[in-house]
Amino acid sequence: MANPGETSAQVLLRHAGMRQVPSSRLTVLSCPHFLPPTLCRALIALIDKDRRPSTIADANGDKYFRTSETCDLSADEPAVQDLEARLLALNGIDPAHGEPVQGQRYDVGQEFKNHTDFFEPQGADFHKFCAVAGNRTWTFMIYLNEVEAGGATRFKVIGKTFQPETGKLVCWDNHREDGSLNPATLHHGMKVRKGVKYVITKWYRERHWH
Repeated sequence: MANPGETSAQVLLRHAGMRQVPSSRLTVLSCPHFLPPTLCRALIALIDKDRRPSTIADANGDKYFRTSETCDLSADEPAVQDLEARLLALNGIDPAHGEPVQGQRYDVGQEFKNHTDFFEPQGADFHKFCAVAGNRTWTFMIYLNEVEAGGATRFKVIGKTFQPETGKLVCWDNHREDGSLNPATLHHGMKVRKGVKYVITKWYRERHWH
């Protein structure tokens, strides 16, 4: 790859079961059963241990914009090391470009409204978040459990919705092919209607995180 903080659909499609959404607007792929249920349960336990209310980079005045709970998972945990090894084997991205693994927990009624994962260059916190490591390149999100009702992830621009399934991976490139940030990656973590949703997110950066 031109940038060790990036991967490509071609690389990801080598993995058995990986599927790319047919779209000229953005690059998004999914893979069922990417993580085994035992690893998903171990990661859920870590999230439950350290969760706190979620925040967003640029406050927009909507206190209900992101209502989940979140936590950064320790790189010393065996379950996190297992996850990281699987992601490296999948995407080939230099681990130095990765943010710490983040876990999220969504209870009934909680959601993350339409947003993009990259930092807006005109945003108030852009310099604080991007001065060292640059912007986010790829997002890798994994559902850790089934949700009784609700909790899907909807990409509004292309009308594609992913339902939570234990171990299912959804990943996307936050840039267009020409390298510009891609607003078509706008997505909505929809309200959980029944049950609790657990998700793992791994973001990668243009430059070294550390």
